[in-house]
Amino acid sequence: MTVLVTGGAGYIGSHMVWSLIDAGEAVVVLDNLSTGFHWALARKARFYEGDIADKLLLRTIFAENEVDAIIHFAGSVVVPESVANPLSYYENNTVKSQALIAAAVEAEVRYFVFSSTAAVYGTQDGSARVDETAPLRPESPYGTSKLMTEMMLRDASRAYNFTYTALRYFNVAGADPRGRTGQSTVGATHLIKVATETALGKRGSIEVYGTDYPTHDGTCVRDFIHVSDLTVAHLMALRRMREGGGSIVANCGYGRGFSVLEVLNCVRTVSGYDFKVRYSGRRIGDAVSIVCNPAVALNELGWIPKYDSLEFIVRTALSWEEQLNLRSIEGGREDHLADRNLGNV
Repeated sequence: MTVLVTGGAGYIGSHMVWSLIDAGEAVVVLDNLSTGFHWALARKARFYEGDIADKLLLRTIFAENEVDAIIHFAGSVVVPESVANPLSYYENNTVKSQALIAAAVEAEVRYFVFSSTAAVYGTQDGSARVDETAPLRPESPYGTSKLMTEMMLRDASRAYNFTYTALRYFNVAGADPRGRTGQSTVGATHLIKVATETALGKRGSIEVYGTDYPTHDGTCVRDFIHVSDLTVAHLMALRRMREGGGSIVANCGYGRGFSVLEVLNCVRTVSGYDFKVRYSGRRIGDAVSIVCNPAVALNELGWIPKYDSLEFIVRTALSWEEQLNLRSIEGGREDHLADRNLGNV
């Protein structure tokens, strides 16, 4: 059987495609390349360029490939942007996901893994780690758009022969330890991506939004997960459903939080470079602190994280930025970069 990966040329999606290929799966990718890169794809993956809401294209994909599962990454992911332009987020993340789910049901695709987010929780009361039973109170249209898609999946699973797994990511960072792909989006807003770019001189400074939060150093606290560990969680979710497991929602994080300033200090240490930090006020939509309870992923999916180290996450992110520098110097070659084994911590 074949797995369809939407958004498979993007940051997390390209890692997922490589992980599926490594696991011996046949893979089809659907991506409109608005933020993804064709060169990031594993060569063995079959590629279709287009939109996830294109019904005719989806019917073609399902007719030409024996798709039994979809792993859905395609969508918009920037919290401040969602606050400024909410309707585009509901269009990209909710309306188009509805079209994809409907096409999957029509084609009798049985299994669906959804790229959700911890943003569905918002700021939680107290200092306990967040589990899947926590109140759902997103603070941005991004989080709400993802939660609405989860609700559609829940209802579809009750009405049809359709099983889903919604994985609520915490803060995804790092790059493939073999150097095959990484976060390559120009102008990306992910903290570790921006910090590594700043450390390597690609940006003149990095901005910290808010230093008066009720945390130990006044900056927001997040749970960071290495992208390669995240893709393994998807593989485990897919295996569980194929073996008869029912629909489930699971957090994906390590259960440890780091503040913005702690992350910046880690980037300084690993890179060996200091860099300029500018401080400004809080941003609308940023939760104060959110740390994962990963018990469901550990126990139900059988997920075993391998790269639970902020230092390793930063090291792989830095290595990828250096490869992007090389790609830029060499004129943006479209061939795949050679594997580079970075080792473990």
